Amino acid sequence: MRAFVSFTGLVAPLDRANVDTDAIIPKQYLKSIRRTGFGPNLFDGWRYLDPGEPDQNPAERRPNPDFVLNQPRYRGAEILLARSNYGCGSSREHAVWAMLDYGFRAVLASSFADIFYSNACKNGLLAIALDPTCIERLFAEVFAHEGYRLDIDLQRQRITVPTGEPILFDVPPDVKKSLLEGLDDVALSLAYAERIRAYERRRAAESPWLFPPSADSQTR
Repeated sequence: MRAFVSFTGLVAPLDRANVDTDAIIPKQYLKSIRRTGFGPNLFDGWRYLDPGEPDQNPAERRPNPDFVLNQPRYRGAEILLARSNYGCGSSREHAVWAMLDYGFRAVLASSFADIFYSNACKNGLLAIALDPTCIERLFAEVFAHEGYRLDIDLQRQRITVPTGEPILFDVPPDVKKSLLEGLDDVALSLAYAERIRAYERRRAAESPWLFPPSADSQTR
């Protein structure tokens, strides 16, 4: 996955609490497991005025002009600002894939559903939980200032607002390491590949009856 160190991005405010995963990416788009191609259907039910279906051309649909991501001032946003309990509802990695495919690299909220937070961390989307008072302040500033950007430095665990004031945030050490190095669960496991192979060789020597010859080896 893509490593996350630091970047400066435009903020889009999603002024809603309890945004569930079905709102982030509706169920009809869950058949694919490619991890890409979900961006046009992010927040599909809010983003368009007509219902959508898989393989439908987004350019042929009617965008909802009142939805935040369709407003010109938030075009190209890479940071989503949300409220409490973001990502609640059913577990689906597609919700994180859709956000990443759209172009978001971080989401700020006062709280996250546990499974969404875990999926975000494992796919390279930085989810930052901030105090509700801080979130309220950020909403006010984003609404008041067009082109509002934040600098996020994961190494220092610091967000810098346009005035230069820092906002510190917490992140679990293991999550921080994985994001900084761009390591998903598979990559983390492969880092121990030689130890795993050595263990398998030792086990095969100690308990050969647990490792019967495969059909391939018998035909060689």
